[in-house]
Amino acid sequence: MKAGLLQEISQLQGALNRINDELAAINVTADPEKREKLFSVGKKKFNTHPKAGIKYLIDNKLIGEDVDSVAEFLYGCKELKKSAIGEYLGERDDFNIAVMESFIGRQSFRGQSLIPSLRQFLHSFRLPGEAQKIDRLMECFAKHYCEQNPSMFNKPDTCYILCYSIIMLNTSLHNTSVKEKVTLEQFISMHKDIEGFTSAHDEMLTGLYETIRIEPFKTPDDDNNDLGSAYYNPDKAGWLFKLGSSYRSWKRRWFVLSERCLYYFESENDKSPKGIIPLEGVCVRMVDDKSRPHTFEIFSNTADVIKSCKTEPRGKLVEGKHTVYRLASASYEEMNDWTKAIERNVHKNPLLATLQQRKRKYDPISGTPVRK
Repeated sequence: MKAGLLQEISQLQGALNRINDELAAINVTADPEKREKLFSVGKKKFNTHPKAGIKYLIDNKLIGEDVDSVAEFLYGCKELKKSAIGEYLGERDDFNIAVMESFIGRQSFRGQSLIPSLRQFLHSFRLPGEAQKIDRLMECFAKHYCEQNPSMFNKPDTCYILCYSIIMLNTSLHNTSVKEKVTLEQFISMHKDIEGFTSAHDEMLTGLYETIRIEPFKTPDDDNNDLGSAYYNPDKAGWLFKLGSSYRSWKRRWFVLSERCLYYFESENDKSPKGIIPLEGVCVRMVDDKSRPHTFEIFSNTADVIKSCKTEPRGKLVEGKHTVYRLASASYEEMNDWTKAIERNVHKNPLLATLQQRKRKYDPISGTPVRK
């Protein structure tokens, strides 16, 4: 009897605590000034760690916890980084996928041709770097576009493949690092073995090619995506030892990893970096070095010079000539964290591989889906 009474008291106390917490939250969020401060913190958290930011906003009753409330926040808030929105929408969790569908569903493409619709879509966020995330976003866009324009394509998958081709074409024609540009003939040939495309579509493909050649897609710029905010909201930052190329001596430098670039400074408080290493066409590996433990390297995966730049003692910015950057950390755990973080930020082009994978799903002769 006594035990049952104690249990009831404990349950009542727990319920009372929850009510007090809810009342405290209501009181805080009812104050406009406090609410604005919390909302500002939540947006900053989202720009750095999207999932953590959404959780913070929901926990503080600043946005609803349902899918549509989160989607409305992402679509309507102008202070969010477009890259953070893309990362959140691309996650494979059921809730994130539902938010993605609601986010894309808020956009109207009805009566628009494909390229203007694709421009509008790609301006609402920045495509993430992972192939699977891009795949989910583009597939959802194609489905939504075809629902609003049912006479344009016989099936969403045809639209999906064409969207990928257009993005790849844009990169090929307007990225200065791409040496061999895709020709019109190659662009048309890319679609010969895909269901839904016939010689009758050559005129349409020619029009798409010329449109992208004349007016490239513009990557949405984040309002706070300058170098200062890159240093302020890095993916990782900390002290590392860097092996100099001239005197082969180790120097302690402050490193900041952000926006697929690695920056290094002489001190943590410096405003301008000593060097910048764009993480494009590189790999990372752990190595043994007798002069210093916990060593790893960033190296070119083509044996070419890594694209980089550094500041000379007199302040002149010069192009780097490294094929390898050798770095060392204070512990094995820290080395492991750095190598994983750098690998996450290495710039890859996932579009071509995904398009080829999608094309392989169809028989080249009949154009019908391949059953496995």
